[in-house]
Amino acid sequence: MSPRWTPDPDVRRGRSVVHNLHAHLVFTTKYRRGALTDPILTRCQEIMADVCRDFGAELREFNGEDDHVHLLVHYPPSVALSKLVNSLKGVSSRYLRQEFAGHLRKYLWGEHLWSPSYFAGSCGGAPLAVVKEYIENQKRPGP
Repeated sequence: MSPRWTPDPDVRRGRSVVHNLHAHLVFTTKYRRGALTDPILTRCQEIMADVCRDFGAELREFNGEDDHVHLLVHYPPSVALSKLVNSLKGVSSRYLRQEFAGHLRKYLWGEHLWSPSYFAGSCGGAPLAVVKEYIENQKRPGP
């Protein structure tokens, strides 16, 4: 490793890539029904952490309210974020609807727990203005 770099535990290394990718994800319940309780959120966090591990990702933070959840995921570049999201929502929906069927049936019907839409935002690292300035100040070779 280059002596210019200070080791950072968030920076992961692969065979041909060095990366540090984080995404902030938000999933809402179908129709924004307030169906989530503390035990459901606790179990949801466990399920989603397992799904992340299966993708080689890490669930760094998780929390939610009665109608939505927030996740901070550290993931490798080999993972398509949309595929991770589909798996997170699909697997958690299936398990939570099985394990909390009586409660969730009062709020939701059919085979859905989550709204089909979601929020995904990239995060981490330096602010965009700092990155832009760093790129602008590179020592470009002359003609």
